[in-house]
Amino acid sequence: MEFKENNSFSLDWDDRFTEDVIRLMDAIEATPPPPPSSSSKKRKSAVHHQDNLKTGRQLPHSILSPPPSFPSSFARCQSNTRLRYPPLRFGGHILYSFTEDEVENAAMELLKIVEIKKKEMGQVALGFDIEWKPSFQKGILPGKAAVMQICCDSQYCYVMHIFHSGIPQSLQVLLEDSKIIKVGVAIDGDAVKVFSDYKVSVNALEDLSDLANQKFDSDCRHWSLAALTEEFICKELLKPKKIRLGNWELYPLSNAQLQYAATDAFASWQIYQVLKSLPNAVKDPADKQSETISSQ
Repeated sequence: MEFKENNSFSLDWDDRFTEDVIRLMDAIEATPPPPPSSSSKKRKSAVHHQDNLKTGRQLPHSILSPPPSFPSSFARCQSNTRLRYPPLRFGGHILYSFTEDEVENAAMELLKIVEIKKKEMGQVALGFDIEWKPSFQKGILPGKAAVMQICCDSQYCYVMHIFHSGIPQSLQVLLEDSKIIKVGVAIDGDAVKVFSDYKVSVNALEDLSDLANQKFDSDCRHWSLAALTEEFICKELLKPKKIRLGNWELYPLSNAQLQYAATDAFASWQIYQVLKSLPNAVKDPADKQSETISSQ
């Protein structure tokens, strides 16, 4: 089943994006988040294929390929104020499912892939993110988690329209498995929302912002996914508001929504591959001594 471009954003929904609304959203995003708790630095335990959709798929050969390697002398991207980085775009296959049976089959396929990767690599991490319909009216809560995107490598990303399917058994098994790491930014908040909306826990969480601070000896920086993408992949993660804050409940998702969702999950997966290949920062003894003195 092929998906054509779906212009399903209704005019009345687009009309909500007034200049005042956009300025308000920019002000909210510019507000720094509260400092993380000490417990957040540890791994948290919480809480149609766009191009070639088929009902019966064999496992791709790519899952047996070795994980991407990065040079031992890794250097963070050098920012250039004159030039912008090229945009990050997931170039693999996007597998879109929206009925309960389709999401169940997609999750079963993911579980098989994970088991094979475990035998090859010992540990598996999945890029994870969710989307939902926001609310622009005071007193009206945002919608429930509508889309869940999971990326297992550079070849395949799964976009599941859970607003229509719910969370079937195999997907629940995958989410609750404490041996399958799910990675993302502010991922503990996503897990809380999934539990609140569906009463399903998402376990084995790794926050990429905490991991980046662990690698570079920083306790206070609050990394966004876009900032991590520029810093460690040398690409720009595009976040157009009319897609990010659009109506994720409508079926079918547009091609732009599918690409946005898959690219976000892929960015998390790729950033994790880079960060986990780096050694943890070694704190300067002088810094430790100054901290001890200041605390006395």
